[in-house]
Amino acid sequence: MDRDTDRYRNLTRRALVLGGFKTALLGVLGTRLYVLQVQENAHYRVLAEENRINMRLLPPSRGQILDRFGVPLAINHQNFRVLMVEEQAGDVAETLDRLSAIVPLSEAERLRVLRDADRSPAFVPITVQDNLSWGQVTRLDVNSPELPGLAIEVGELRSYPFAESTGHVLGYVGAVTEQDLTGDPVLRLPGFRIGKTGLELQHDQMMRGSAGTSQVEVNAVGRVIRELSRDEGTPGSEVQVTVDIRLQNYVQERLKTEHSATAVVLDVLNGEIFALASHPGFDPNLFTTGIDGPTWRGLMDDPYVPLTNKAIAGQYPPGSTFKMLVALAALEDGSTGPHNTVFCPGHLDLGSHRFHCWRRGGHGSMDMVSAIAQSCDTYFYEIGRRVGIDKIAAMANRFAIGQETGLDVPGERSGLMPTRDWKMATLGQPWQPGETVVCSIGQGYVSATPLQLAVMTARLVNGGRAIRPHLTYRLGEEVWAEEPPEIGVAPQNLAVVVEGMEAVTRAGTARRFQIAEEGLEMGGKTGTSQVRRITMAERAAGIIRQQDRPWRDRHHGLFVGFAPLHRPRYACCVVVEHGGSSSVAAPIARDILLRAQELNPARPLVAAGVAPRVPAPADRG
Repeated sequence: MDRDTDRYRNLTRRALVLGGFKTALLGVLGTRLYVLQVQENAHYRVLAEENRINMRLLPPSRGQILDRFGVPLAINHQNFRVLMVEEQAGDVAETLDRLSAIVPLSEAERLRVLRDADRSPAFVPITVQDNLSWGQVTRLDVNSPELPGLAIEVGELRSYPFAESTGHVLGYVGAVTEQDLTGDPVLRLPGFRIGKTGLELQHDQMMRGSAGTSQVEVNAVGRVIRELSRDEGTPGSEVQVTVDIRLQNYVQERLKTEHSATAVVLDVLNGEIFALASHPGFDPNLFTTGIDGPTWRGLMDDPYVPLTNKAIAGQYPPGSTFKMLVALAALEDGSTGPHNTVFCPGHLDLGSHRFHCWRRGGHGSMDMVSAIAQSCDTYFYEIGRRVGIDKIAAMANRFAIGQETGLDVPGERSGLMPTRDWKMATLGQPWQPGETVVCSIGQGYVSATPLQLAVMTARLVNGGRAIRPHLTYRLGEEVWAEEPPEIGVAPQNLAVVVEGMEAVTRAGTARRFQIAEEGLEMGGKTGTSQVRRITMAERAAGIIRQQDRPWRDRHHGLFVGFAPLHRPRYACCVVVEHGGSSSVAAPIARDILLRAQELNPARPLVAAGVAPRVPAPADRG
């Protein structure tokens, strides 16, 4: 009996220990359940929702670009594309065969889809083809029962209605590359496009807008079940430019009479650019969805370099269009007066070297106005020698030669205005007197862009105000506003130079090209910049005419002009690459300045925050 009692006591003790252990374990589990389900309920609810609900970014609508009167230049239109989900399509190759009967697919597109299908999860949609026509969409919709795994999606595609006319100004958008990634998640969205050149690049951040979001429910493997909510985000800012598309189109068409040419038209009072054209141009629509290899190679191999914006990146010796600045430097320096004369026998001797005037027999006695009108080289050889290269360079810099103008588009080149210090620092050689003589007629080391020459002209005829050229008029709600400062040149000296430019078309080198309409007459300056000197062998062979030489060996033809003569408002520069002489550039400039005055784009624009006004027919000229 004692043995049974001891056994009972041992069992009871063990039961108590085991029960206590179980009770403690249940207490720990209960406490942990309380912590998880009550105290940390919110935290784990968020984690569970994140497993069930995905937040996906939606690309924002890119801001439009409008011309100065509200005409759309860069817009977004619906982009229908066909997508394929591999797990629903089954045999991808067979599906593509059936699709090809409705929507033609190139071999490159087939290979890309097959490659993407191998690399992506079976439930992730793959883009098969972009930019479908409405007819293709309807045929796909009708045949959808026979095309399992294929679906139509609607997105946006950037479009440029005026194509080549605006390619260099607007630039284009393209796919995001590894170099473009900045950490912004929207850049990793499939098919997202960013600005690559022109205004599309300059204002890319503002035109992108803010990404939207789509809240979708997914299953355990990440497949979308349904969309729960959607926020479209904020569209990008609208950009209104100073360009008048009517004048831009006209200028681009007018330049097509030449192999390679460029022109700029701007407002002499505020620097607004009405037209900035470079021929040949390119169609920016080619780059929206990705340009094909043969087309790209064709653009790159074109001898007339259509991808280069010659108006801001072409650098040319300004030739005789530079002579006004030499004259102004001499007047400001006191080296000569407007009525002091220089005799031109057809050359200037300096040391053992003879510098020839373009007129072999010479011009005779020339004062400043007649020298500008007749473009007498000998006159400017002499006054340039008196002033010196450094003072000429200082004056040229004040009129935008040899430095960037600050244009609000990337890609502008600075040209070159040499000085003594520049040559020593760059070439390690001292400046020679003969080099000043050559630079005095816009040759030698001097180079300028057409935009710089147009700005120079504007600053000469607007009373000496340092206008800064710009293409942006309004960005979102912000409107360009800038009061140009004074250059600080004596008005009477400017008046002499402008009088010489008026005489150029009245009785000088461009008298044949004056605008005939009364009240719309122009002034200006012709220029021919030498590309390659005629050798003695060529002279002996009789090859002295420009038209007898290969195109690339011919001189450039230039003309800078302004209109109307009284109270000028429009300044223009035309450069015809290898045109032979200024006689090819002057009539183009005449036609452009006449058209600009007829259209009158300089009239007041809309105020900030007000919808741009599309001009009535009467306003369109």
